Amino acid sequence: MVLLKLSIKAELENVTDLVPASEHFDYHFQVKCNSCHEVHPKVVSLNRKEEREVSGSKGATANFVWRCGMCKRESSAKFDPAPDRPYSDETGQLAPLLTIECRGVEFVGFDPTGIWKCKGMKGTVFSEVDLTDGEWNDYDEKAALPVGISEFKSEWSRA
Repeated sequence: MVLLKLSIKAELENVTDLVPASEHFDYHFQVKCNSCHEVHPKVVSLNRKEEREVSGSKGATANFVWRCGMCKRESSAKFDPAPDRPYSDETGQLAPLLTIECRGVEFVGFDPTGIWKCKGMKGTVFSEVDLTDGEWNDYDEKAALPVGISEFKSEWSRA
C-alpha cells in the first residue's frame, strides 16, 4: 500500500480557496500499473462517493478498482477521508489537495476537468469554475475586479 498526495498550483487572479465544487466531483487521473509499469492510455475517473467491491477480499471496497490491460492484475485506490484542502496561491508553491491510498496502482497525471469553486476578494462565491481548458476568467461585480485562474499545474508525491 502506498499513500500518494496530489498537490496543485495555479495563478489565481483576485480569487482564493480553489476546491472542487461538489463532494460528487469526478477526478480525472492517468494511472500506471505497479506490476508491469504500463501507463494506461486513457484518463480514468474517480469519485469520492462511489465505491466498488475489491474482488478476492472479504467485503473490502475502494473508490477505484482497475484491472491492467497488459498484465491483468487487479489494483485499487481509496480516497483519504479528509476533505480536499482549498488552494490559495499565497506562496506560489505547490500545495496538497488530496491523498489517495493505492494498492498495485500509481497515479501519474491529473486533469482538472470539471466544475470547481473559489471565492473573490470581497466574499463572492464563484461556484461554476470550469477548468476543462486549464484556465477560467470572469468578473467580480462586488469587488469590481477581473478574476481568473491560469497556469494550472499538478504533481504526485508520496504522502
